[in-house]
Amino acid sequence: MTTRSLIPFRFVTGIALFAKKVPRPFPPPFLSPPSASFSDPLSTFDRGGSRHAFLNGDFIRGHTNGEDAVYTSDYFIAASDGVGAWSAKPHGHAGLWSRLILHFWAQETEKDLEQECLPQHQLKIDPIRCLQRAYEQTIQATSGPNKCHGSTTTTGAQLYHRLSDRCLGQRTTPLLYITNLGDSQVLVLRPRDSSLVYKTKQQWHWFDCPRQLGTNSPDTPAQSATMDIVDIEENDVILVMSDGVIDNLWDHEIIENVVASLNRWKSHKGNFDAGNGAAKFAAEELMKSAWRVAIDPFAESPYMENAVEEGLAMEGGKLDDISIVVALCRRINT
Repeated sequence: MTTRSLIPFRFVTGIALFAKKVPRPFPPPFLSPPSASFSDPLSTFDRGGSRHAFLNGDFIRGHTNGEDAVYTSDYFIAASDGVGAWSAKPHGHAGLWSRLILHFWAQETEKDLEQECLPQHQLKIDPIRCLQRAYEQTIQATSGPNKCHGSTTTTGAQLYHRLSDRCLGQRTTPLLYITNLGDSQVLVLRPRDSSLVYKTKQQWHWFDCPRQLGTNSPDTPAQSATMDIVDIEENDVILVMSDGVIDNLWDHEIIENVVASLNRWKSHKGNFDAGNGAAKFAAEELMKSAWRVAIDPFAESPYMENAVEEGLAMEGGKLDDISIVVALCRRINT
C-alpha cells in the first residue's frame, strides 16, 4: 500500500491558456517524431496541436503555453512562467525550461506519493526537495550538447490529508503543500462564502524581475522557494496562475469571477461533479476576463498600479501569456 492510495481526496481540474505569441519550437532532442510523413513539421507547437515533446523517449509532462507551462494531476497542480527575454538570445528557450521544471517536479512528487505507507508523523513530504531535484535535472537536461538557456518562475500545490481522531467523530480533512518561487501564484478560495483562504506572496529581486530558476540566476529552490501547509475544505477551489492573470485582475475580481462561473455552471448543469466541466468552464471564463484587461491600453490593472508605485508612467493592462489551472477539491467516494 502506498501513500497515494490512502489519500481520500482528489483534484478535479480544468485549464485555460492564452499565448501572446508563438514561441520558439523546442530544439533537438526535445522534438516530437513526425506523425504521418517526413514532410510534417518537427515542431512541438504546430497549429494542429498534435505534436508532443519528448525527453529520452518519455513524454514531457504538462502543457506549454507561449513561454508558460502548466501541469495537472489528481494530487498535484503547478504552473511555470518562462522569462520571455530569452527568446531574443542565442540558445534561449524559456518555454522549454518552464516545461521541464514541471515535468521533473511532477516525477519527483509522484515518487513521494509512491513511498510505502508510514504513520503520518513519519512521512517526509517535502515539495521543496522535489523542486530542487527537478531544478538539478533540468540543468542537466539543458546542458552539454543540448545547451538551452532560459529561466522560469514556478508554483504548485500538492494535495494531501490530515488524519482525524475517529474516536471523537472527526473526519479526515484535506490539506495542501503549497510551494512558490517567483511571481506566479496559488490562490485558494471558498465558494460557499466567496472568501479568500490563502494566496502565495510574490517574490521579486526588483520590479518586473521576479525570483527565477535557470541560466545566470542566483536563485535555487533550496535557498529561495517558500512552502506553506494550508488546511482546506472539501469543495474549496485552488487556482494556480501565471502572472498574466494577477497582473491584470485584482484578488476580489478573480474570486468574484470564479464563484460566478461555478454558480452559472451549477444552474445549467445541476452540479459541480460532471467530470471536469465546471473547473474548465471557470478557468476559461477567468482567462477571458484577464485577456480583456491585458489588451486594453486604458484599463486599470494591478500591473499599472505597481508600476506607478515604482515611479513609472504606465497605464492599461499587461499583455502576457495567461495560464490558469482551476482545481476543485473532492472527496473520493469509496
